[in-house]
Amino acid sequence: DGLTFTVPPGQVFGFLGPNGAGKTTAMRAIAGVAAVDSGEVRWNGELIDQAARSRIGYMPEERGLYPAMKVTEQLTYLARLHGLSTARARAAAEQWSERLGISGRGQAKIEALSLGNQQRVQLAAALVHDPELLVLDEPFAGLDPAGVDAMSEVLAERAAAGVTMLFSSHQLDLVEHLCESVAIIHRGRLVAHGKVADLG
Repeated sequence: DGLTFTVPPGQVFGFLGPNGAGKTTAMRAIAGVAAVDSGEVRWNGELIDQAARSRIGYMPEERGLYPAMKVTEQLTYLARLHGLSTARARAAAEQWSERLGISGRGQAKIEALSLGNQQRVQLAAALVHDPELLVLDEPFAGLDPAGVDAMSEVLAERAAAGVTMLFSSHQLDLVEHLCESVAIIHRGRLVAHGKVADLG
């Protein structure tokens, strides 16, 4: 509803609001999964097109994985959709599986994994093509404390490498720990936007 905000480059940016506020809809619009009725989404000052979206890593809140595919097969496939060669895609799939603690599950089908490991695969899928922008909808949902720590570490590393990140979460302690700035929405409208330190 007239929602406008800017995410500074190379920053971890929290996107907050109660259930039904419009966070997921806005994130789906950024990723190109949902169309906007009006307005526009820009990246680096330009309207986001298909080429720009190939440099976005998107992790939806709902499972966005093929349940009957094996982990390595799926990550390789998704990396190839983003333009990586077969060899580079497989290497990236194995690298991120190892980094996220699921390297031993490469031949397992997604449907056979715990919810926490499925969430790790979803993050690997968002990262496998080395995106410039990460859009993560409730990335910590379903994770145990060790999983939360592992994912927080990876997100902090990607931010330190210059990746811009927008993520939603209901875990305010994580937002406060990871984010420099946030936008808070309610009923589709922006109600606050700025640095975490200033909004505290």
